[in-house]
Amino acid sequence: MQEQEFQPRKDYYEPMHTAEHILNQTMVRMFGCPRSKNTHIERKKSKCDYLLEQAPTEEQILEIENKVNEVISQNLPVTIETVSLDEAKNLADLSKLPEGTEGTIRLVKIGDYDVCACIGAHVNNTSEIGRFKILTHNFENGVWRMRYKLDSL
Repeated sequence: MQEQEFQPRKDYYEPMHTAEHILNQTMVRMFGCPRSKNTHIERKKSKCDYLLEQAPTEEQILEIENKVNEVISQNLPVTIETVSLDEAKNLADLSKLPEGTEGTIRLVKIGDYDVCACIGAHVNNTSEIGRFKILTHNFENGVWRMRYKLDSL
């Protein structure tokens, strides 16, 4: 795999967007669900929707928050690599790629915790994120929506 200079095409707030990657991997590991169905990333607060059979318990919600903060606190490097589509299929979930995608894929890796095809901007190290805090959440028709923010470093 080779690393390549690439200008991200999404203008997301880097700490929030990187936290979203960690949150997604945490949800996949804890609940076996896909990465977020819908995501809205903003500087002050963001939201993610997950397809779940039932709402997480308050204990599970606290566990999500704690796990995300645990990963952030590990000061993991955030790296970007460009790989062939065939190679990417073995490394990441490519289900959200547009149909007909060809050539190379940009993968964002957060240490050994997460790897995801992504065109957005990210921090260089999880130490740049801040503290993750779930603000509110609700569950309706199999979708758990949660809103979160990051407290300053």
